[in-house]
Amino acid sequence: MTREVVAVGPETTAAEALALCRGNRIRYLPVIEEGRLVGMISGRDLRLATPALGESDRAEALRRLRVADKMVRDVATVYPDDPIEDAAMVMYERKIGCLPVIDEEDLAGILTFSDVLRAFVRLVGVHEPGSRIEVSLPNRSGSLAEVVGLIRDKGVNLASVLASSEREDVDGERVAVLRLTTINSKGVVEDLKASRYPIRWPPAALELGRA
Repeated sequence: MTREVVAVGPETTAAEALALCRGNRIRYLPVIEEGRLVGMISGRDLRLATPALGESDRAEALRRLRVADKMVRDVATVYPDDPIEDAAMVMYERKIGCLPVIDEEDLAGILTFSDVLRAFVRLVGVHEPGSRIEVSLPNRSGSLAEVVGLIRDKGVNLASVLASSEREDVDGERVAVLRLTTINSKGVVEDLKASRYPIRWPPAALELGRA
């Protein structure tokens, strides 16, 4: 989350709020009244609230409009100790781009879609050199553990493991996406195939190119 939060009050004008957004290169502003979070406003909300009049007329409309007139009052929030995936689910379900972070009653920070995306990139390990394997898991207990064991036996470390929560194939198979810390996954792929695990990625043509 971003801890240094730029906030406004309900009586802040739309012109002032937009200037803060532009000056700080941000899109969202928490609205604070008497130390409490009472709403959220975005630069887009403010721009859409004023008609496309002439330059001087639009500037005057922005000076008259108050943040309280257009802010969202029913604000979804998260706590500092909430898991990042829970925050991502709230954003996804409510179709919003940011979440204020509340510590007791105080605004501790703000979490944006970009923050969540950056966290998932690091969790998955894409920011580090490595390779990706996508494998189908049969509908039996212990299949994922067996796949991980085969990779361990090759002396290769795992950066991350993601598995689909639902059966995706007509055969009732799940899909596991494995991020390896090696750029050469050929040996791991061959062992998985030998153990009858269907490989979805890399495709056969790419495997030949790595040989």
